[in-house]
Amino acid sequence: MPLTPAPASPAQRSWVPEFLLLSSIWGASFLFMRMGAVEFGPFPTAGLRVALAAVLLIPFVVLTGEWPALRRHWKTVMLAGVINSAIPFALFAWAVMHITTGLTSILNATVPLFGALVAWIWLGERIQRLRWLGLLLGFVGVALLAWKAPGGAGMKSGDAGWAIAACLCASICYAVAANFAKRYLVGVPPLASATGSLIGASICLAVPTIVNWPSQMPGPRAWGAVIAIAILCTGLAYFLYFRLIANAGPSRAVAVTFLAPAFAVLYGFLFLHETVTLWMLGCAVIIVCGTMLSTGLIKLDSNGK
Repeated sequence: MPLTPAPASPAQRSWVPEFLLLSSIWGASFLFMRMGAVEFGPFPTAGLRVALAAVLLIPFVVLTGEWPALRRHWKTVMLAGVINSAIPFALFAWAVMHITTGLTSILNATVPLFGALVAWIWLGERIQRLRWLGLLLGFVGVALLAWKAPGGAGMKSGDAGWAIAACLCASICYAVAANFAKRYLVGVPPLASATGSLIGASICLAVPTIVNWPSQMPGPRAWGAVIAIAILCTGLAYFLYFRLIANAGPSRAVAVTFLAPAFAVLYGFLFLHETVTLWMLGCAVIIVCGTMLSTGLIKLDSNGK
């Protein structure tokens, strides 16, 4: 059967611009994480990221009248923040110190693959044969990437393997959080969800941030990176992300990660002079194709199943 892109309805087209904007913003997060973590360390980078973003969003929640909704659902949204922000942000902030930001972002593209598996196991969503093929293809791409890409990208860290594992664990957290939101946060306004989740993550990371605070005060470059990742890549991005979950569903919302690596690789090449290998690009293509199949972004024609 020929493969054809799923037709875009008017409702779908309405969220496409936000999908592209979020991809470009989240692609930049790996660049800012690397710049901040070098001087702050992983836990302070992640802790400042969520705390500053929460401070930014709280006034908007109050002004838009969504604070009562946040108060009603505070336990649920704060737990979502631990899964969706605190744990993965700390893992990625540690990983970018041992592997390139481009490689980190490509591994982050596995989120939709794990998202489909979590939806199948937890929510009972049916996975058709073509989507199973996509999952298999995506994980083959990850295996090939983990096998050869770190050395080819010039990474000398002995912890490169652990950094890859950290990225995959973070991606699983994102996948669980997206399905958690679908099950427990339906009807909660996106701004309330984003703000509450960041407050929860801030509380979770408060002690690790204080304990691991650097002995020497980081410079303006590191502070600028942390502020940028907090305001742009977390505060604004999370609002867009929860809007996508509400308007397009969790499977398509997490699919934003398959486009973000393109921006991340470009930013890493331009600003950090990172090596981009053909092997990395080839594995990225395999992962993206698997992601598109597993999330239903590519479907069989009308005669297929």
